[in-house]
Amino acid sequence: QVHLVESGGGLVQAGESLTLSCEDSGRTLSNYAVGWFRQAPGKEREFVARRSPNGPYQYYGHFAEGRFNISRDSTKNTVYLQMNDLQPEDTAIYYCAAGRVGATVYDPGEYDYWGQGTRVTVSS
Repeated sequence: QVHLVESGGGLVQAGESLTLSCEDSGRTLSNYAVGWFRQAPGKEREFVARRSPNGPYQYYGHFAEGRFNISRDSTKNTVYLQMNDLQPEDTAIYYCAAGRVGATVYDPGEYDYWGQGTRVTVSS
């Protein structure tokens, strides 16, 4: 019943900020933990951030700590990823994913639902 659609990607210069959004048209996202992952060409999909429903617990990949922020708006069935001080190495397709609360935080294989991704390109 979960159908995720990401949006907000685009082209920015290094040092700029960008906010991505992920909306669940199934309107059941409050039952799941939500994570953001990214994948650059030729690289593995890597963990970016995660937040559980109805709680303050947040986890970030080391490159995102202190620079990215994940938030949830249950009234809109939407999850956001605010990215600050973007760098060229942040260039990737960013995916929103939903999984059970007890799933391993950093493992993409533990998430059951995925969006199609939104492309972020950062120029130097």
